[in-house]
Amino acid sequence: MDGRAAQRDEVAGRDDGAVTGEERLAAASRKAELDGRLVTVRERIAAACVAAGRDPEEVTLVAVTKTFPASDVRLLYELGVRDVGENRDQEAAPKAAECADLAPGLTWHFVGQLQTNKAASVVRYARVVHSVDRLRLARALGQQARKAGRVVTCLVQVSLDGDPGRGGAVPAQVPELAAAVDGEEGLVLGGVMAIAPLEVPPVEAFARLPAAAAAVRQIRPEAAMISAGMSGDMEAAIAVGATHVRVGTALLGSRPAFVR
Repeated sequence: MDGRAAQRDEVAGRDDGAVTGEERLAAASRKAELDGRLVTVRERIAAACVAAGRDPEEVTLVAVTKTFPASDVRLLYELGVRDVGENRDQEAAPKAAECADLAPGLTWHFVGQLQTNKAASVVRYARVVHSVDRLRLARALGQQARKAGRVVTCLVQVSLDGDPGRGGAVPAQVPELAAAVDGEEGLVLGGVMAIAPLEVPPVEAFARLPAAAAAVRQIRPEAAMISAGMSGDMEAAIAVGATHVRVGTALLGSRPAFVR
């Protein structure tokens, strides 16, 4: 974590009386920066919705805060953001714990590739897991959700290029995987998620997603979530029906090199 981020995190965890004027100014500056970025991102979402003939209220912004401190989560919450995404449990779990007082208003989304041995940890804080891409993971999440007494919404991650190294189920596997999620007590089948591969134009890549989304709705008609689009391609995703966009860099800036 860089020095400014560490300072913001430290300030967020201290009593008001122990915070210096310089630290207050730094926190206020960061909040102003985030506010400006948030306005720009929301304007992009609104413009993309207008172009697609959609209502901007149909699209939820998920702020991806990986490598940024819990203090940024708090500032985003103050600015009206209610959905936060993380892709590494070893960072997400302690960050969610630091922000536990924001519950139930804040929803944590797990958006990264997930190992089955992390399922027990993830279901304790995440209300939505976007990256269910295999039967074994669906079973592990269901088992751990039941143990924890939690209900977790799960999205089937769809591969848009068939490369297993990127994660995601190929379209032919989607119905079976969706049915498995739907059959797990403690899980709710929410819809689909996808990441556009870098070597394919986003418009072309995302054009393959509606068919997979329709296949999931055949299993559960209410599973209407489509998580697609990030900082560089959210417009293309919104054009094909994305209901959730996962935005990191455009909202929080360049990522620090390290996180503690």
